[in-house]
Amino acid sequence: MQNEVRVILNLFVESKDLELVTDSLVKLSEVTDVYEVTGEYDIVCLLRTESILAFREVLKNKILKIPGVKSTVSSIVLYTHKRDRKPVAE
Repeated sequence: MQNEVRVILNLFVESKDLELVTDSLVKLSEVTDVYEVTGEYDIVCLLRTESILAFREVLKNKILKIPGVKSTVSSIVLYTHKRDRKPVAE
């Protein structure tokens, strides 16, 4: 997808449901990476969708319906300067 939307999604999760949430996120085709992290959030995941509207649908109809997900904070990637240790030239 040339014009894909990339999203960094931070999730606050009920501690008792951490495994359920990570297992559910791993199964979503739009989710490319899932990280259990220290710090303010419980899980950070990366997503790729074809549009902002498609991301909205995934968030609303899939991710926020996973039991144990309390809330999310999303960041849309505007531009990639470096990926996989290499500068990105567009």
